[in-house]
Amino acid sequence: PIQGDMVHPYLRRRQGIEAVSYPSEAVRSVLERTLGVPIFQEQVMQLAMVAAGFSAGEADQLRRAMAAWKRRGGLEPFERKLIDGMRERGYSDDFAQAIFRQIRGFGEYGFPESHAASFALLVYVSAWLKHHHPGVFTCALLNAQPMGFYAPAQLVADARRHGVTVLPVDVCASDWDCTMDSRAACDTADGAAPSLRLGLRLVRSLSPEGAARLMTARNASAFSSVEDLARRARLESKDLDALAAAGSLESLAGNRHQARWAVTDVDDKPLTFETATQPDSSRLGVLALNAVNDAPPTLPEPTQADDLIADYAQLGLSLGPHPLALLRTRLTALGFLSATEVLRRGDGRPVHACGIVINRQRPGSAGGVIFTTLEDETGMLNVVVWNKVIEAQRKPLLSARLLGVHGTLERADGVTHLIAGRLEDLTPLLGGLITQSRDFQ
Repeated sequence: PIQGDMVHPYLRRRQGIEAVSYPSEAVRSVLERTLGVPIFQEQVMQLAMVAAGFSAGEADQLRRAMAAWKRRGGLEPFERKLIDGMRERGYSDDFAQAIFRQIRGFGEYGFPESHAASFALLVYVSAWLKHHHPGVFTCALLNAQPMGFYAPAQLVADARRHGVTVLPVDVCASDWDCTMDSRAACDTADGAAPSLRLGLRLVRSLSPEGAARLMTARNASAFSSVEDLARRARLESKDLDALAAAGSLESLAGNRHQARWAVTDVDDKPLTFETATQPDSSRLGVLALNAVNDAPPTLPEPTQADDLIADYAQLGLSLGPHPLALLRTRLTALGFLSATEVLRRGDGRPVHACGIVINRQRPGSAGGVIFTTLEDETGMLNVVVWNKVIEAQRKPLLSARLLGVHGTLERADGVTHLIAGRLEDLTPLLGGLITQSRDFQ
């Protein structure tokens, strides 16, 4: 539809920017409800009948060809008949050619009205849910991963920007799935909504079987220590290591350094069902405590950077500061603005922005243009990279995880883009931080 020049005229007419006109009353009867622009496949079939003299059978053949013209070249036999039929009925060549271009556009991505309405309903409901219940919306998306345009890190960051309280993965509270924490009641005086509790499913290298045993043991009685957790949940060392590295043992063992020490203080031993169900006083278990019970050493607190790197490595996200918040002083010194600062600039202004690349897309209908999204601690920024820049700067565009963009701001119809001019790979500034981009999906 975009290539067929349908979408933009419809939007301009809906906004009152472009006048609506019809070449005949017959065409008006088909297109009036969509402001003179064919939006649905049924309208194209009706136009062929009322404006070009097609029979119902011929219009149905046209419908079939629209869905397959790129694959089999099936539209060519209809072009002459459509244009000649419109001429015979007094329509201009310009109108006839425009209608055929729109029909070609339907071959790219056109739908019958029922299909479009079903999809629109899903979009409307999703938008309503995200606006009114952002925590529930985000929770559902996290539990459906891997899917979609945005990774968990971006979903959680967006939810927090919209006022959702997000609680960390915690062996004493988290289920396998992310959940809405009912302990943060929604009828409080300040109207606070339930918090979003991250689930064990986010912990990389944690086996579903180990997580299931953990939840079963916790439902029987709360854990009192890492030893108790290890013994009653019958966790293998790799599962306990994963939980410690993810920071999910904090309620039992303290910070990551302390949790990792607690994990190293246990070793594998055989376990029977009977001993697994004994109280915490029992010393037997798959991960029973070593016989030597020295007091744990005093360990330094992990730095923000330590926690951030570990969070991204084990969870793919962090509830701590955004990585670029820690780099902001350095980035400012290099002349880069935050996303919020960029969006305050006027149309046509030159700007220098930098962000973590979260996706790259190259739609087939975009003429080879690549769209990429950058994220920093203040939000997201959409970047448009035209073919000339792609060819000249392909390496930083496709390989950088932290990308600097020197370009021009473009504002139109309430949408802001940064048109890229020069690209800069700033990935070394991330150090050991692991980030992922969802590209060309």
